[in-house]
Amino acid sequence: MWRSLKAGSGKFLRYSISLTDLLSPFARGLFLAAVLVQPAMLCAAPQKLNATTSFDVFVSNLWIDAQKAGISRPIFDAAFAGLTPSPSILAHTKQQAEFVKPLWDYLDGAITPSRIQRGLQRGRDYAEALQRIQLDYGVDLYIVLSVWGMESNFGAFTGGESVIRALATLAHAGYRDDFFRNELLIALQILQQGHIESSAMKGSWAGAMGQTQFMPSSFLKYAIDYDGDGHKDIWTNVVDSLASCANFISQNGWNKDLPWGMEVILPKEFDVSAYDLQKSESFAQWSGRGVQRGDGEPLPIMGEASLYMPYGLKGPAFLLTANFKVIKTYNNSNYYALGVGLLSDRLAGAPPLKGQWPKQDKQLTKAETIELQSILARKGFDVGEADGRIGDRAQAAIRAYQRIIGLKADGYANPTLLDRMRKNP
Repeated sequence: MWRSLKAGSGKFLRYSISLTDLLSPFARGLFLAAVLVQPAMLCAAPQKLNATTSFDVFVSNLWIDAQKAGISRPIFDAAFAGLTPSPSILAHTKQQAEFVKPLWDYLDGAITPSRIQRGLQRGRDYAEALQRIQLDYGVDLYIVLSVWGMESNFGAFTGGESVIRALATLAHAGYRDDFFRNELLIALQILQQGHIESSAMKGSWAGAMGQTQFMPSSFLKYAIDYDGDGHKDIWTNVVDSLASCANFISQNGWNKDLPWGMEVILPKEFDVSAYDLQKSESFAQWSGRGVQRGDGEPLPIMGEASLYMPYGLKGPAFLLTANFKVIKTYNNSNYYALGVGLLSDRLAGAPPLKGQWPKQDKQLTKAETIELQSILARKGFDVGEADGRIGDRAQAAIRAYQRIIGLKADGYANPTLLDRMRKNP
C-alpha cells in the first residue's frame, strides 16, 4: 500500500493543487532549537538562575498551586518521591554555541540516507494510519512523517530525562521566570488524567515529551487519543503520536491546497534587488518572471509564495508558501522548517536539491555575525536582536543596506560584506 501510494497517488497528493517547509509547541522552538544550534531564543537571552529556596520548600509551595489545579495528593507525592534537582539539566542552560552551524551542515545531518530509509520503512509500516490521518486532519502525510523523523527519528529517540525532574529542576532554579513552573503544573495534570505514569513520562532536558516532543502545555492542547484506548500516548503509541502531530499542524493553519514550498531555479537575468523577499506573490507571477522548479515540474497554478535565498545568489533558492510558516510554529527556525520540507519531499520520492551550497565560502563566525548586526543597527536598520543568527529581519536589513551601497540585494551575509561595513561603520 505504501509503495503504491508513494509511486502513484502519493505524488499527486504531494504536488497537486487539491492536497499537498527552534518549540507553537512554543517551547519546542524555544529550547530544542538551541540544542541543534538552530536560530531560536533559548541562548539569546540567558537568565541568572536563582535557587535561594531549598528544593523541599519549593516542592511544598508547589503543592499549594497543584492542589488548586486539581492534582491529588497521591499523584503529587508519587511524582516527587525521592526527586532531586539535576545538575546536568542546569548545565544545559549555561551552554551557548560559539559558532552557528551552516545550513548545509544542518541539512546533511537531518536528511541522511539512513533517515530516509528508516522513514520509508516506517511509512510502509504505518501507511494505513498515515492515510487516515491525512484525510482526518488535511495535513500532507509526508509532512507528518517528516516531523516525526525530525523530532524523534521516527520514535527511536524520545529523550531519557524524567520530565517531572527536568521541569522541577528548571522551575526551582527560576529559569525563564515562571514558564517551567507552569509547565510542571500542567505535567502534573497530565499525570492526574491518567495518560502516563510519572516514571514513564520521559523527554528532553527542557521537558519536551515523547515521539512528538510536545511540551506539557502543547500536549493538553494538541495530543490525540487516536486509537480510542482512553490514553493520549505520545511516548509508545505511534498512531496517537502521528495524529497528535497532524492535529498540531492543522490547528496552526495548514492549508491542504498548498505545498510547503519548493526549490526553484532563477533565470540568469533575474534582478533580485527588485523584489521584496518578505512579500508573497502568486505562482503565476513567479512563473512569468522565468522562475522554474528545481525538479522540472511546473509551478502550481494557484496559490502564492515568497522567495527565500538563505545564501543569496550563491546558494539554492526556494519559493515558500504560508505552510512553511506553519511548520515554524512547531519549531521557530528556518533551518528546521526547511529540513522538514526537504525530508518530506525525499520521502515522497523527490530527488535531492539541484542547487549547490557555497561550501567553499568562508562563513561568518557568531561573533562576526553579531558585529555585522550591530553595525546595521547603528546605521538605523531593524535587525531584531543582535544574536549572531541571520533571520528574516536581519536578512531584510542586509538587503536594504546592499541596495544603498549599490550591491545586488540578495541578503548574503559574508566576510566581504562585513569588511566593507567595518570601513564605513
